Amino acid sequence: TVEVATGKQVDDALHFDVDVLWIGARTTVNPFSVQDVADALRGVDVPVLIKNPINPDLELWTGAVERVAKAGIKQIGLIHRGFSSYGNTEYRNAPMWHLAIEMKRRNPGLMMINDPSHISGRRDILLDVAQKAIDLDFDGLIIESHIDPDKALSDAKQQVTPERLGEMLDSIKWRHET
Repeated sequence: TVEVATGKQVDDALHFDVDVLWIGARTTVNPFSVQDVADALRGVDVPVLIKNPINPDLELWTGAVERVAKAGIKQIGLIHRGFSSYGNTEYRNAPMWHLAIEMKRRNPGLMMINDPSHISGRRDILLDVAQKAIDLDFDGLIIESHIDPDKALSDAKQQVTPERLGEMLDSIKWRHET
C-alpha cells in the first residue's frame, strides 16, 4: 500500500504495481486534491482506502468517498486515524469514536480500518486503542512497525518493533475468529 495525494502519485504507484492506494488525512480535507486523485483513478481497478480528514468533519470524508466512487472505484475502504482537537492531551489525535461509528452507519458496505498508531501517537497506549477498535467491530488495524522504532525517520514514538507487534496481535481479544 502507498499513500497518494496527487494524480501523478497515482500514476507512479500504478506504474510500479502498488496493490492498494490510500488517500491521507491531509488530502481528504481538500476536494480539489481528492478530485485530482479520483480523475487519475478513472478506469482503474485498485482498492482505495480513504483516511478521515484531520478535522472532525464527516461531510469532507463523505465527499472524498463520493468522488472516488464516481471515478468508478468499486473497492473503497475507510481508515479512522483520529481527529485533531484543541487541548488534546491523552492522544495524538482524539479518536472521537462516535464519528467513526456514524461514518460506518452511513456506509455499512465499506470496510472500516482503525489506525491506532496515529490516534495514540505513542506506544504505551497503542494496544488499548487497538483493542477498543476491535471491540467496536472495526474490520482491521494499521499499526506502524519498525526494526528500531527510536531511529525511524517519522512517527518514531508511535512505532513498535515487529516482535512487539506480534505480541500485541496475540494479546488482542478478537471478536471473530477470522
